Amino acid sequence: MRTSIRNAAVAATAVSLALLATACGGGESADKGKDAGKGSAAPSASATSEAPAAKALSDAELEKLIVEKADLKGYQVQKTEAGDVVPASEVVTEKASCAPIAHAMSFISPGSPAASAERQVLAEPKKDATADPEEALLGALGVEMSAVVLGSYDGQGAQEALASVKKAGAECADGFTVSHKSEKNKVLKVDTESFTAGEEAASFTLTSDLEGERLISRLVVLRQGNTLASFSTVSFAPGGVKEFPKALIDAQVKKLG
Repeated sequence: MRTSIRNAAVAATAVSLALLATACGGGESADKGKDAGKGSAAPSASATSEAPAAKALSDAELEKLIVEKADLKGYQVQKTEAGDVVPASEVVTEKASCAPIAHAMSFISPGSPAASAERQVLAEPKKDATADPEEALLGALGVEMSAVVLGSYDGQGAQEALASVKKAGAECADGFTVSHKSEKNKVLKVDTESFTAGEEAASFTLTSDLEGERLISRLVVLRQGNTLASFSTVSFAPGGVKEFPKALIDAQVKKLG
């Protein structure tokens, strides 16, 4: 039993590193050299009439608005490192219309943001003083990990980008393949959900194939004014992510105002 636990821990660690390097990769803001305009779609009539033309916030302004440790109880919040951030051109889908979802999963704001900010957010594992050390390790590997990205847009850019995410959810329901640098990952299906947040939102449950195992993750992209907030959440616990990270999302919406 102890051998199987050890093997499972090693395997889960390997999978988690692969996921963080691929499905939770990264993207730079437009003024840092991000490739923009992937998978954008024309806004709906309601989106274009919803708000007047707006001026994008700067990277520095978004850094003040993105969620931090002080805003959350029971979570650790970390800034992304250089290795976490890659250009949008290095996260490619075989079906171009699926790119907005792949980007939102990968520390990249969809569409053409003028600025962005990113954080890694980890739920703190529950402590059990009676747990075997190896079982405690497996419990730690099962915590929820979220890639949080803010993107700010000029004019109707935020509405257009969110419209492209919604369109991708409909057109890519049967799944898609995404390439992150030289790594390929298969999303088996995309289920559109009805999670409500911000002024408008798109939400999905994604089933992915990781080395023959099915991984259930959650994705929310919401709009608050001319800012999009994306939350891509994964867990290696049995059954994957069972609920959207409401406390995290509520804290970010509150900070956006």
